[in-house]
Amino acid sequence: MEPIITSLLETDLYKFSMGQAIYHQFPSYQTTWTFRCRNLDVTFTHEMVEEIRRQIRAYCSLTFTEEELDYLASIRWLKRSYVDFLRLWHPRYEDFTISESGEQGLSLETSGTWLNTSLYEIPTLAIINEVYFRMAYDHTELLDSFRERLEEKIARLEDGTWQIGAFSEFGLRRRLSAEAQGLAVRRFTEEKKALAEKGSFFVGTSNVLLAKELGVNPVGTMAHEWIMCIGQGNHRHNPAYSNWYALDYWVKEYGILNGTALTDAITTDCFLRDFQLTFSTLFSGVRHDSGDPIEWGEKMIRHYEKLGIDPKTKTLLFSDSLDFERASRIYAHFRDRARVAFGIGTYLANDTSVPALNIVMKTTSCNGQDVAKLSDTEGKGMCKDPRYVDYLKRCIDWRMEHEKVEL
Repeated sequence: MEPIITSLLETDLYKFSMGQAIYHQFPSYQTTWTFRCRNLDVTFTHEMVEEIRRQIRAYCSLTFTEEELDYLASIRWLKRSYVDFLRLWHPRYEDFTISESGEQGLSLETSGTWLNTSLYEIPTLAIINEVYFRMAYDHTELLDSFRERLEEKIARLEDGTWQIGAFSEFGLRRRLSAEAQGLAVRRFTEEKKALAEKGSFFVGTSNVLLAKELGVNPVGTMAHEWIMCIGQGNHRHNPAYSNWYALDYWVKEYGILNGTALTDAITTDCFLRDFQLTFSTLFSGVRHDSGDPIEWGEKMIRHYEKLGIDPKTKTLLFSDSLDFERASRIYAHFRDRARVAFGIGTYLANDTSVPALNIVMKTTSCNGQDVAKLSDTEGKGMCKDPRYVDYLKRCIDWRMEHEKVEL
């Protein structure tokens, strides 16, 4: 196979947003990331694992070009000090451990500095996903299916069947292939005016390389790793206050720029204990990634109103397992009460005649200590030691039951 990842820009924008803050504030943190495929009926063959190894070696040979660095420097909140660091940076194959010992035939972990391992997640998942679909199926047939479904989606937006407001493409990690993702972003860009006439606005893509090549906005702020590593990687921190530490360090790095807060790393209810007046004012909005989206949105609107903040000035960004039909219902519910936006992944980048893979790479330790996510949906977390999950839950429960809430 030809190289799947051809540029170090081929990752999600939030990896650079978090990467800059890691570089400036947590350069010595050490993390381990673990791959998991949630599709129990999937098998990675020996040939697939060998191709994944070869693709990751090719990825590790890449460096940034000056043109790519100039593009990153043009992003308003990225600073020259971080861009200069990236001039020297490249992936290390030595940080990868790949074997066939996993239950489905593939075991993959990365270990090293958070600076390095954070940047490995998205390209690694894109490689695994594309290798699987190219070797398990006829890619030409899948791409034809993908193209047909894509055109149907566009037609139903253009005829007003669905109206979803602002949306971005978030599908790099689970895309069918680079060709498929590029086709999707290109077609939405070409149809942008027609979509806008019917109330759907294509904003951009999380894929920085595609954003550069097609002249659209790169989109993305923070991920769960930011909250987990900062709140749980420092052994002196009570992990029930992970959100406070994470938000505070984000503001130190960016001020009022680049401010969409992720709410569900250790449950949204716990997040709201820390998302009080200062943070709610400074951050332009919040992102939903688990749990019932309507309940979550109502909860966020009540929270803003309780603080005396007009919810219409804040963005509710939805990004959990979306399709256009679901997004249309959510948009209709909230459109007159807040700014509504959607980040849509697999549905836009890997919707074909065969089921998509549900693959993830999660941070499983930071500075030698287990870390865990406790989202608003059971089963989305991942931790090697259930005793740590129990400890984290008890910390959160104690805080929620005993701490007095102050605005």
